[in-house]
Amino acid sequence: MDRFLEMQTFSAVVDAGSFVKAAEVLGLSKAAVSRYVGELEARLGVRLLHRTTRRLSLTEEGQVFHARSKELLAGVDEAEAEVSSRSAAASGLLRINAPVTFGILHLAPLWGVFRRQHPKVSLDITLADRQVDLVEEGYDMAIRIATLPSSTLVSKRLASTRMVVCASPQYLAEHGTPQVPADLAGHAVIAYSYWASKDDWHFDGPTGPVSVRTQACMHTNSGDTCRAAALAHQGVILQPTFLVGADLAAGSLVQLLPGYQAMEMGIYAVYPTRKHVAPKVRALVDFLAGEFARPRAW
Repeated sequence: MDRFLEMQTFSAVVDAGSFVKAAEVLGLSKAAVSRYVGELEARLGVRLLHRTTRRLSLTEEGQVFHARSKELLAGVDEAEAEVSSRSAAASGLLRINAPVTFGILHLAPLWGVFRRQHPKVSLDITLADRQVDLVEEGYDMAIRIATLPSSTLVSKRLASTRMVVCASPQYLAEHGTPQVPADLAGHAVIAYSYWASKDDWHFDGPTGPVSVRTQACMHTNSGDTCRAAALAHQGVILQPTFLVGADLAAGSLVQLLPGYQAMEMGIYAVYPTRKHVAPKVRALVDFLAGEFARPRAW
């Protein structure tokens, strides 16, 4: 006997509340449904259902088996949906949210490549540094940069980025180069408003975790403004390598405190659910994963 069919039949009987209704749902005869459930109970050696002329009820063993059956059947549906979504052609409008700077520097050059591969997909891209509600605001997918993605969403890690402390050579020539995190308290700092720790900067040093309360001469909600201010010799910044990597390579900014590591963050593609993922979403996630798997300066 097909164990999957037994499980499916048993679950249908429980959900429908009767053998007759389950038979209608499954397109089987009532006798077949009764036989499948009876054979399942015989094979397991336990009674799963209490049967009376008026109603059905689950035994204790039946409750356990029904719960596990629902999980397994849902897993089969999910697997089929994922395979179907991969084989179907990607098409339709795809709404995407991404952080402003990352979206401009690292995503904008890729959209044309993606569209050439999937010409039936049209894109609606919104850049915002606030964390949007994907379901409430109707986004199919978002790019998020965080230490950990939201546990309420499905996520795919695309890459990682490190936070670095840096300043211009001219600023350092005028104000000195900090040697340990505590030295930052005496420097002009251009602070990013959205950091959860605000003006407290945290590092892992040679002897363990170290924190310093910085004195910000400017706060801004824009990483680009932080970078521009640092390039204009106005002070010290803590920004991700995806933003300042090219400046560090060119020497227009200098990394400070090389013996002290600031946090590393993941760059994630996130979407609301693993069930019935649309082909257009699956196509973009796979595309971005392939693009960001290539070596990058940051």
